[in-house]
Amino acid sequence: MIDFQNGFMKLSPVDPNSLSDKINPMLIDGEQILSAFKGIRDSVVFTNKRIIAVNVQGLTGKKVDYTSLPFSKVQAFSVETSGTFDRDCELDLWFSSVGHVRFEIKGDFDIVGFNKLIGSYVL
Repeated sequence: MIDFQNGFMKLSPVDPNSLSDKINPMLIDGEQILSAFKGIRDSVVFTNKRIIAVNVQGLTGKKVDYTSLPFSKVQAFSVETSGTFDRDCELDLWFSSVGHVRFEIKGDFDIVGFNKLIGSYVL
């Protein structure tokens, strides 16, 4: 499992279809990919049911850890918009069993709109 307590890589928004080959076989009936983000090797996919963190391991990258974080376990969440000098925005979530999870998103991303999307599944 990804060590969420010691930080997480900065993510860039990507086309959700670029990760669908890895993620679609894991989705349950009625589950849809909403958005996707990619780091250097790892990625994070938000569906209408959960967040799936994909942690590529080892030198060859053949070993992959998939961590599911269900929206039903989110107790609180927060977003921080980007600023003049700090161009990254952040999404913080607190899960009942995992604790605090932070996602840092690079570039010009509509985190306020994303906050509304997350709220529609958490609240």
